[in-house]
Amino acid sequence: MAGTFKKFSKEDVSNLSQVKSSVARGIRAAICETYPYLEETDIIETLIPKKESVYTGKCGHVTLCVMNNTVLFFQERDGPWLPTLRILHQYPEMMKRLRTDKGAIKFVLSGANIMCPGLTHPDAVIHDEGEVGAPVAIYAFEKEHAMAVGVLQMSTADIRGVNKGIGVENMHHLNDGLWKMPNLS
Repeated sequence: MAGTFKKFSKEDVSNLSQVKSSVARGIRAAICETYPYLEETDIIETLIPKKESVYTGKCGHVTLCVMNNTVLFFQERDGPWLPTLRILHQYPEMMKRLRTDKGAIKFVLSGANIMCPGLTHPDAVIHDEGEVGAPVAIYAFEKEHAMAVGVLQMSTADIRGVNKGIGVENMHHLNDGLWKMPNLS
């Protein structure tokens, strides 16, 4: 669902509640499984310490993982846990990376999905290989920080081969509602 957080505010978050430690362990384990870098470097201890209270909130069919009133990760239905861009900017090595060409930038920043031609253009780079459903960070041509977080809709091999249609579903981008609201307090 492109533009998941296009119009997002504190009022959209319902059922913000502390989770049991077993649920918190499950969320933490799922995040570590998706992003092994966080566990290998012990960053997960900084982000979601074992002894701290973890909260979850609902925003439609999106679950938010919240600590100290800050949204750290989110999950759409049963999809992978995805980091907010603020977390990704702190730890850019945690995710697979794709870089779009210049022409895709304005569309991605307005919430559009990333089309295959924007990833196969000579200026674009597929830094890391990935399969369908894998979370990826989307970078802009000649820019240092990620501009979006998404989920592959086709494998990187198919993106190159088919070169048609939606390659990555845009889940969260710079300047969307989640970006504009750094915390829930």
